[in-house]
Amino acid sequence: MDLLVTYDVETVTPKGQRRLRKVAKICEAYGHRVQKSVFEVVCRDTDKVRLVAALQEVIDPTQDSVRIYRLPAHALDDVEHLGKPRLIDPRGPLVI
Repeated sequence: MDLLVTYDVETVTPKGQRRLRKVAKICEAYGHRVQKSVFEVVCRDTDKVRLVAALQEVIDPTQDSVRIYRLPAHALDDVEHLGKPRLIDPRGPLVI
């Protein structure tokens, strides 16, 4: 399945800054960063369950917001992109 993951984590406090780093690391383990807080993810249903569980463990639901958009199959293959060229194939290997 194709997903678009976006997040907004409170960073005013040191705890918030730590949560932001943890959320980014989790997302990097599942997909490719395409903007500062936006990731394209290609995964199986079981991977999505793990991704959601990991994010729920880290975020503060009273301060932070994560949105996961489930896209139609292979939607990431047909993205209209403006500006700096896309250097990553969304179905390519993750580079960590």
